[in-house]
Amino acid sequence: MGYLSEDKRKVTTQRLREMKQRGERISMLTSYDFTMAQIVDAAGIDVILVGDSASNVMAGNMTTLPITLDQMIYHGKSVVRAVNRALVVVDMPFGTYQISDAEAVTNAIKIMKVTHADALKLEGGAEILPSVKKIIDAGIPVMGHLGLTPQAINKFGTYAVRAKEEAEAEKLIADAHLLEEAGCFSIVLEKIPAALAERVANEVSIPIIGIGAGGGVDGQVLVVADMLGMTRGFTPRFLRRYADLNSVITDAVGRYVEDVKTGDFPNEKEQY
Repeated sequence: MGYLSEDKRKVTTQRLREMKQRGERISMLTSYDFTMAQIVDAAGIDVILVGDSASNVMAGNMTTLPITLDQMIYHGKSVVRAVNRALVVVDMPFGTYQISDAEAVTNAIKIMKVTHADALKLEGGAEILPSVKKIIDAGIPVMGHLGLTPQAINKFGTYAVRAKEEAEAEKLIADAHLLEEAGCFSIVLEKIPAALAERVANEVSIPIIGIGAGGGVDGQVLVVADMLGMTRGFTPRFLRRYADLNSVITDAVGRYVEDVKTGDFPNEKEQY
């Protein structure tokens, strides 16, 4: 498989900057457990996001809001144990950095100390800038997240494309510069017009990772369960399915059930 990276060095925030400088695209996927993270890391991914999308994918919630700090730490620890090469970024969940700067730093330090992750991701721009600065000042790398920010879904009221209007687009650009100036090492742009995302990527020096933000950015991220076709009924324009594991797993489980029911499993070679 020639597309797999031969470079086994640990990916760092500095290496991501170097990738942007030389025009090498950055690959990023979510993972929430040891087994999947081990596979994703071995396949050559650059960045693994322990996303608060675990609230949807792992727990079945409708939004990312219910997941707790301790649950994110559990998923983060599970992923970090599996990873050798990729940069591991953990989402700070809703409510852990919006109340006060001091609480944001306390929660950020807890995540880093317990999970041993490489960095954290926070949603928002100017509104959370003081917390971002304090966390970075504490020595913790921060990835920003602008555009469609799922933790603010109740404010938006929709998962539609963001920043289509000039005022919101200009605010997004300004927020991207503020996050860069604050010391963020990268920014995720979610579900915004491709031309706007490309403009941001050209204006800032830090890597811009897109999801539903077109091809003019420095890298791409998808939810691993969606990309592998494990989920059904979620078909946004930006999603490309690279497998149909839903069908594969359903068939495998069905055949196992049949073999157990008929007594075919286990056979003589499969017992002691």
